[in-house]
Amino acid sequence: MDAQHDKATPLIAGLTVAAAALAGRYSIQAWNAYKARPVVPRMRKFYEGGFQPTMTRREAGLILGVRENAHPEKVKEAHKKVMVANHPDAGGSHYLASKINEAKDILLGKTKGGGKGK
Repeated sequence: MDAQHDKATPLIAGLTVAAAALAGRYSIQAWNAYKARPVVPRMRKFYEGGFQPTMTRREAGLILGVRENAHPEKVKEAHKKVMVANHPDAGGSHYLASKINEAKDILLGKTKGGGKGK
């Protein structure tokens, strides 16, 4: 029995080393594949609030997720998307809906205000 044990020990050691080598190789390949994956842009976050007493064009742009000097069509598209997500009929807040509408009006030049942001 001792002779069989002596023969099995190197075999078990060899299999262990081979398994460790394959696991290491797989880990390195997985890491390289992870690093080489295409960069996917993160989803933009919406403006988190903390509204200023008088809304500026900068704040209006942040609320709608567009630039201050965005084309009117872009402003209207952004307004629609944000309003759908925050409409009072869909469980949104009346206050937020009014701020979203105010932001659209400021960016489209329909209201006074829209002073320069700091």
